[in-house]
Amino acid sequence: MPHAPLQRSADAPQGRVVITGAGGFMGRYLADRYRDAGRDVITVGRSGSNISWNDAAALRDAVDGASLVVGLAGKSANCRYTAANRAEIMRSRVVTTQRLSRAIASAADPPPVWLNASTATIYRHADDRPMTEAGGEIGSGFSVGVSQAWEAALMRDALPRTRRVALRTAIVLGSGGVLPTIRALARLGMGGSQLDGRWPVTRARRLAGTAHRFAARGGSQMFSWIHIEDAARALDFLEQRPELDGAVNLSAPNPVDNRTFLRTARSVLGVAIGPPLPRWVQEVGAIAIRTETELVLKSRWVLPERLGRSGFTFQYPELEPALRAAYRR
Repeated sequence: MPHAPLQRSADAPQGRVVITGAGGFMGRYLADRYRDAGRDVITVGRSGSNISWNDAAALRDAVDGASLVVGLAGKSANCRYTAANRAEIMRSRVVTTQRLSRAIASAADPPPVWLNASTATIYRHADDRPMTEAGGEIGSGFSVGVSQAWEAALMRDALPRTRRVALRTAIVLGSGGVLPTIRALARLGMGGSQLDGRWPVTRARRLAGTAHRFAARGGSQMFSWIHIEDAARALDFLEQRPELDGAVNLSAPNPVDNRTFLRTARSVLGVAIGPPLPRWVQEVGAIAIRTETELVLKSRWVLPERLGRSGFTFQYPELEPALRAAYRR
């Protein structure tokens, strides 16, 4: 999907940007956008990146004198929560964040701003009220534990010259992520509401914190989202707002429920029919495509209170225009 270049102006962010986890669709989008704005971009990660995670000296040199660090590293949670995958989901977030923190701590001229990924999944299943940074309640279970450990690694070390922001990000609507899967399901006639329901829970899954318990009825679970361009614009905004640190919700101001999201997606895609999918169909399908139903059945109701109060304006505050822009070739 084409990205919108950052507008050049006298007060536009400048200087070197270091991006970790730049191989994902959000990282690629940001790297291209920053380069279009004339900024030097250094990527950190595995193959295809400028710097390897194993090269501590190069990582330190990259952040030394940088204007901005954006941490996005982490194994995708779109997988089965086996013991091995759970360990890698945790390790890939916490260890990379720790390494980045050590590099910043050892830099002679540390970056003034470090924006690091977190997730809106840190909040509890919410179908009674929205979660804000000030009034949101932290949930429980494996995914929440990962989020907490990720943010703790970001904030653990004393970095007095670097402002840190934990980006509690909702589902990002763009050329990657969830939308290609939604398009494929819709065209197969499986783009209807994803209904929660009762399903056997094993003792092992309860102990691992990966058991999703029946909570929402009739596709009423909330779906918080943000268009990828608004996510990028929010990072520009946060870079220039020294008063904003700590947790910030990266989500559009108008979340919808699961029924509305999928009905709108079908309309945008020109698909007329989408019968509701009961829980058992989703569980079988999740096994087949190696994912977890928690990703669609947990009610994520998040509002961007701090961004809104600080004056950030969304280019895509409503779902349908955001989906049309995201699906546009």
